[in-house]
Amino acid sequence: MRRFRGFKALVHDAVDLTTDLVREGMEATSRTVTRVTDKVEPLAGPARSVDELRRLSTSGVLGTIKLVNRTVEAVSNVGVDLADELRAPRAALGTAVPMRSDVMRSAGWIGDAALGLVNAVVGDHLHQRENGLALDMVFRIGDTYVSPDRDTLAQLLPAPSSKVVLFIHGLATTEWSWCLAADAYHGDSGTNFGTLLQRDLGYTPIWLRYNSGRHVSLNGRQLAEQLERLVDAYPVPITELVLVGHSMGGLIARSACHYGSEQSRRWTGLVRRVFCLGSPHRGAPLEKLGKLLTSVLDSIDLPGTVVPARILAGRSDGIKDLRHGSLVDEDWVGRDPEALRDDGQREVPLLPGVRYHFVSATVTSDPEHPVGKVIGDLLVRQSSSSGPVIRTDTFAVETRRFGGVMHHQLQNHPSVYEVLRRACSGDNTPAS
Repeated sequence: MRRFRGFKALVHDAVDLTTDLVREGMEATSRTVTRVTDKVEPLAGPARSVDELRRLSTSGVLGTIKLVNRTVEAVSNVGVDLADELRAPRAALGTAVPMRSDVMRSAGWIGDAALGLVNAVVGDHLHQRENGLALDMVFRIGDTYVSPDRDTLAQLLPAPSSKVVLFIHGLATTEWSWCLAADAYHGDSGTNFGTLLQRDLGYTPIWLRYNSGRHVSLNGRQLAEQLERLVDAYPVPITELVLVGHSMGGLIARSACHYGSEQSRRWTGLVRRVFCLGSPHRGAPLEKLGKLLTSVLDSIDLPGTVVPARILAGRSDGIKDLRHGSLVDEDWVGRDPEALRDDGQREVPLLPGVRYHFVSATVTSDPEHPVGKVIGDLLVRQSSSSGPVIRTDTFAVETRRFGGVMHHQLQNHPSVYEVLRRACSGDNTPAS
C-alpha cells in the first residue's frame, strides 16, 4: 500500500508539473507574439490588453485544474488510509528480489527495476515529498533488508566472518544489478562477486540499497553513519572492511570515506581496500551534454525550447552530481546547478593507509584504442573511471583497464572478479 500511495502521489505531482509546463509554454508564446506587436505602434496597446485578459483567464483555468487535482488526491488518500487499516501489517521494506539472474523479467524484478529507475530520475523529489516510492538506504544480507542491530545481525549471520565486503550499486539500479548475466559469466544464476569472495576468501558479503536520485554527498554522509552502526552491531569484531562501488556507487564509497574520516568514525580505520568500477571520478559525458543542452535551450525564449529546458532541468540531484563526479556538499550548496560555467568539484583526498583500485572499461577490445579512450564503456570515459586527480600526498593506487567490456558488465564480469580476488588475497601480481 505504501508503494501504491507513492505512485498515486507521483501521478498527482505529474499533473501539477504538466499544468506548469502548459503555463510556461503559453507565456513563451505570448512573449514571442508581443515582441512582434510591440514594434507596430497601433497594435501594441490593444495586443497588451488582450494578452492580459488571456493571462487572467489562463491562470484561472490552470489554477482550477491544480485545485481539483489536489482535492482528488486528498479525498482518495482517505480511501487509501481506510483500506490500509483493514489490511494485515506488512514489512515496510517489501520483499527482496532474489539475488539470481534467472528472475530477470519476473514481476518482482520488473517492479524493483522500475523503482531503481524512478529514484534515479526523480529520487530527490520523492525523498523531499516523503513519497512511498522513495528508496531508503538499507543494508541487505542474503534476501533480507536490515537496519543494523545486534540481534538481527546475529540471527542472519550465525557464522559471521571478521572480514566484510560491502557492494554499492550505481545510478538507476538496485542491489540486484550485481547479479547481471550470472548464468552466462559463471554458469550459475546465483553467483556474483559477493558469493565468490565468500567462497574463495571467507568474506561476509553485504549489499547496499539507496536512492540514487539524491546528492552523492547526502548518500555518502548517510552511509558513513550506517557503517558505524553496522560495525557496532556486528556479531564479531570486524578486522577488515572492503568497499566495492559500481559507477555512482564508487563515488558514494569515496564520499562516505571522506565524511567518515572527517567525523572520526571508527569504521574508517577498518577499511583496507576500495574498488571503484567504472566510476565517473572526473565526470560523465552524458550529464555534461545534458547540462549544456539545458543551458542552450533555456537561453532561447521560444515555446519549443523553454518547455524542454524545464523538463531537462528537473533531472535529479544525483544525476547532476555526475557532471563533475561531485562528492561533498560544497560542490552544490549555494551553487546554481544550471550555470553553464562553474568551478568544478572540490578535491577530496583518499583515505590514508587504504589501497584504491580504479577499474575502467572500453567497448573496443583494445583498451588503448583511440576510439575506446574517447567513448570508454559508453557511459564513462576511460580517463574519468581511471581515478580522480589527486594533487596532494601519495596513495597506494592500482588502475586496471579492460577492453571489450561495457559499463554494466563491470558488475559481474569474471575478469573484474579476478582483480578483486587477487587484491583481497594479497596477491599483487597483475591479473592476466
